[in-house]
Amino acid sequence: MSREIFTDSRKWSILRRVPNTSSDYERMLRGAGLRVTRPRAAVLSAVHEHPHADTESIIRVVRQNLGEVSHQAVYDVLRALTSAGLLRRIQPAGLVARYESRVGDNHHHVVCRSCGAIADVDCAVGAAPCLTAADDHGFEIDEAEVIYWALCAECAAGEDAAEASAWTPSARHQQGDTAVEEPPPRSTSTTDH
Repeated sequence: MSREIFTDSRKWSILRRVPNTSSDYERMLRGAGLRVTRPRAAVLSAVHEHPHADTESIIRVVRQNLGEVSHQAVYDVLRALTSAGLLRRIQPAGLVARYESRVGDNHHHVVCRSCGAIADVDCAVGAAPCLTAADDHGFEIDEAEVIYWALCAECAAGEDAAEASAWTPSARHQQGDTAVEEPPPRSTSTTDH
């Protein structure tokens, strides 16, 4: 019998059950109309266990669970799971693509500009106020991608203000990331977005 694990979100009015067994992942795959394969279940499990993981980190976790699996197989599975709506791909400026299992809601992200750590951020107020644009130019807006840039508590405690503006990936949060570019500069604009 599977252990019940729940996650709470201000966005959702009910608690959602978080999958934690292979049969949970198999049900999710079948529910999305996908054939159940060991690599698909392993990738889905890895992303659920490691939110905001990059592809190389996911490959390492999958290989720990399955043994040898090719990079291309993991890339193909990530693409299939993302297309099926089981995963979401995010790529904040200057970082490699990351994957998360929190889908179907309009949440945002906060990224540490020093170490690259990423966390989910629920919409600030209301049902999704960021979906009401001042001028939608005739588009039917259904999603907004907001990224807050900041310093995580660990980096803020370890750096002074001058060092904080420099992009210096740290092994504390970026283990295994090899393709890290410089993030956008801090905005000095006072315009609300």
